[in-house]
Amino acid sequence: MAFKIKDLDDTQAPLLEHLIELRKRLVRAVLALAVCFGVCLYFADDIFGLLVRPLTEAFPDGEGKLVYTALYGAFFVEIKVALFAAFFLSFPIIANQLWAFIAPGLYAREKKAFLPFLIATPVLFTLGACLAYFVVMPLAFPWFLGFQGDLGGLQAEALPEMGEYLNLVMRFIFAFGISFLLPVLLMLLNVAGLVTRDQLASARRYVIVGVFGVAAVITPPDVVSQLLLAAPLLVLFEGSMVLMLLSERKKAKEAAKAEAEEAARDTAAEKPVPQFGEIREE
Repeated sequence: MAFKIKDLDDTQAPLLEHLIELRKRLVRAVLALAVCFGVCLYFADDIFGLLVRPLTEAFPDGEGKLVYTALYGAFFVEIKVALFAAFFLSFPIIANQLWAFIAPGLYAREKKAFLPFLIATPVLFTLGACLAYFVVMPLAFPWFLGFQGDLGGLQAEALPEMGEYLNLVMRFIFAFGISFLLPVLLMLLNVAGLVTRDQLASARRYVIVGVFGVAAVITPPDVVSQLLLAAPLLVLFEGSMVLMLLSERKKAKEAAKAEAEEAARDTAAEKPVPQFGEIREE
């Protein structure tokens, strides 16, 4: 049985039914987040152990430590870790509920156009988060720890605070994950007709400056992190330009085909029809 995307629903539900449907979807999304939060809270120590591994490997063996200055600091770190992990774990369910609420109001062609972006969003975000965790943080943390040593006769020692470290890790992950959604944003603007490929090509120099500016703002103040974010963003920008070019060529072919079919229909309609008894010339 072939998969078929249906068009707009035939029925027109009143506002109250839409609100009831929205409440149902929100309740399901919140329940999914709550269940995932409970599971992640049970494994909060293990999850935080994974998040702290890049820092552990940056320290010499047996010398690294994390401190917390408030008595309740470690507890709230576990809460934040559980909530942070629960959001990622429950995101497929939340996205599914959002799609289930929006989809009935879309035409079939709009659903087909929107689905690739819905699928690409978590994939690109995950790629950005993996780049931050496996590449950027292992390179940045040893550079941060390199400032330890003798300073004017005093010994400077890095004693990372648990809450601040977690905020730094989340900043890295969200910064790289959200930045990797640049192709989705550009393609959506292009599909909506708000931005064309020629406009982006003419503004390429400003885009490059903007990318480095954004990388400098949302990453910690070190050159390594900024370059490791800016370089992939520029690659993604150029990749978006290629996708726009392919999309515009496809649209041009479809428009030319539609015009040819319409011209053929007009020619067939204008051709005189032989009347009864009329001798048709060969």
